[in-house]
Amino acid sequence: MKYWIVVASKDHIVRGVADGFMQANHGKQMPLKRMAVNDWVVFYSPKQSYAGTEPCQAFTAIGQVADGQIYQYKMADDFIPFRRNIKYSNCKETPIAPMIDKLDFIKNKTSWAYPFRFGFFEIGADDFKLIYEVMVDDTHQKPEAVNT
Repeated sequence: MKYWIVVASKDHIVRGVADGFMQANHGKQMPLKRMAVNDWVVFYSPKQSYAGTEPCQAFTAIGQVADGQIYQYKMADDFIPFRRNIKYSNCKETPIAPMIDKLDFIKNKTSWAYPFRFGFFEIGADDFKLIYEVMVDDTHQKPEAVNT
């Protein structure tokens, strides 16, 4: 099992959660191919909206890859992005600022936003556990990494 972070504006994440899908890196297929069924995905939103400038700087959704299907969806004649189905968990939006010093994938705490510039990247189980425990109120079954 792997753990991933996907970067997208909050308005895009809200749409994905509502319809049970995700896109990564402006609809590219390759990031989605790196994921496997049951991998966990944390969504980070630097901005409230794609076209706007209002900051969000929070983890806005979390879920698991639902199946092995990667498919295209026509959003416009010239934009047919790749998608994957996600089983989203009920969670609360979680600002990143209080977590920066605790997250291992952020090497330079002063330039903490640097890793997010890549749009899609893998994180370790400890970082996932920290994010999950702050975001998700789940008294039922927790993911393997959280039970350690």
